[in-house]
Order: sequence, then structure tokens, then C-alpha cells
Amino acid sequence: QVQLVESGGGLVQAGGSLRLSCARSGRTFSTYTMGWFRQAPGKEREFVAAISWSGGRTSYADSVKGRFTISRDNAKNMVYLQMNILKPEDTAVYYCAADSGYTTVVAGRPEYWGQGTQVTVSS
Repeated sequence: QVQLVESGGGLVQAGGSLRLSCARSGRTFSTYTMGWFRQAPGKEREFVAAISWSGGRTSYADSVKGRFTISRDNAKNMVYLQMNILKPEDTAVYYCAADSGYTTVVAGRPEYWGQGTQVTVSS
């Protein structure tokens, strides 16, 4: 089993920054693709970003490209999402996710999910 715990959410003004963290425990971390997803009120959960087990491959939703950066520290079993130039439309619950397959994460079907952390961006 894999356990994922997100942290770092909060309230921020538009144009500001936040850094989300996801702590992973359980099976060997370094072999898993990690991803971030978000779900805004009344909307379906959507893909935000993914990073391969080595960190050498990343993918982003068009809506966050150039503003968000995903990274990971395999030694610490952590994955991060640096969010800059935040907009009110970024308001959502953000979820960390993991799967052994990169395309599976990007397609929105990772096996493991965290509980989520709320990000609210005020205008």
C-alpha cells in the first residue's frame, strides 16, 4: 500500500505563491510516477501535473504551464508543487496521486490518492 499526505494549502491573494507538499509512505517511492490533481467546487477533478520516477519527465495541464512546477525528492519520499502567479480560478482542493505508470497518472487514473488540501485564491 501507498499512503499520501498533502500539506501546504491555504488562502493567498491573486498573484501570490504557494508550495504544496506530499509525503509518501509505503512501497518504494522512487519507482512511482507522482501527480497533482485538483477539484474545484461543482467541477470534475482534473489533472494538474505529473513527474516520472526519475524526475526527468514532467507534464502539465495547459492552464498551469509556466506558473506551476512539480518536483520530487526521492530521498525524502516527497513531491512538491510550486504554484506561482496564482489566479482565483486555481481555487480548488489539490490532491497528490501515485501510480507505477506515467501515462496512467496523466490520464487521470492513478491507483493511489491523498486526502487533499484546500487552496483558495482571493481576487
